[in-house]
Amino acid sequence: MSREMHLHETFRRAWAGRDPFAAVAALQGPVYRAQQSRRTLRFELEGESYFLKHHGGTGWGEIFKNLLSGRLPVVGARNEWRALRRLRELGVDTLEPVAYGRRGWLPSRLESFLITRDLGEVESLEDVCATWPEHPPGFADRLFLTRRLADTARLMHGSGLCHRDFYLCHFLRSRQQPERLFLIDLHRALLKRRLGRRWLVKDLGSLWFSAMEIGLTQRDLLRFARLYSGQPLRRTLTEDRRFWNAVSQRAQALKRKHG
Repeated sequence: MSREMHLHETFRRAWAGRDPFAAVAALQGPVYRAQQSRRTLRFELEGESYFLKHHGGTGWGEIFKNLLSGRLPVVGARNEWRALRRLRELGVDTLEPVAYGRRGWLPSRLESFLITRDLGEVESLEDVCATWPEHPPGFADRLFLTRRLADTARLMHGSGLCHRDFYLCHFLRSRQQPERLFLIDLHRALLKRRLGRRWLVKDLGSLWFSAMEIGLTQRDLLRFARLYSGQPLRRTLTEDRRFWNAVSQRAQALKRKHG
């Protein structure tokens, strides 16, 4: 049986002499999501708060359903574990993974878990920006958020990582440290040596779609494009026009699909 295990010192100490999978199965706390093969809950250990994502086996029916709809199926927690480590190496604010385990080969028998440290009091960027149309932010806040989103996307894509669910709701802003934006929900992330154009368009089009109703100006969009490309705006608009047109078309297609 294939087995992989990474535990922070806290969990090695707390689970000494126990099978980590049995310890995970025994964890108790508020359940935030419960699906057929995955559950997410919050728990406490030695006075600290954590989140658990526990993946059970994935049936072949679910796998084929995803493949037939053009989606890569999510099988276990390994993707998210690798993606979180990649982002942290890049200096991108994200969840801190403290425990990961995986056992089994066949999707129907594969079991895995991921434990991350609780971020504390946070609010989604989707909620933060929901009031912008009626109460526009100051220029400094607008510039800061545009820069952070563009920098995050540029670093992520430059490292070969595609989020695949790259929406405002998957950025969490700390209430204690408003300058920190944490990128979450990377269970569907794609990691490659180099991303093809279609993956970049998919991520950026999704982000654009999720920001369509928050009162962005043309100047905001141009600033994002310049910061993401790392080139002068004139050069970006000249050399990358077809790319940004494709991003816009992706965003418009999502808008038509979701109403």
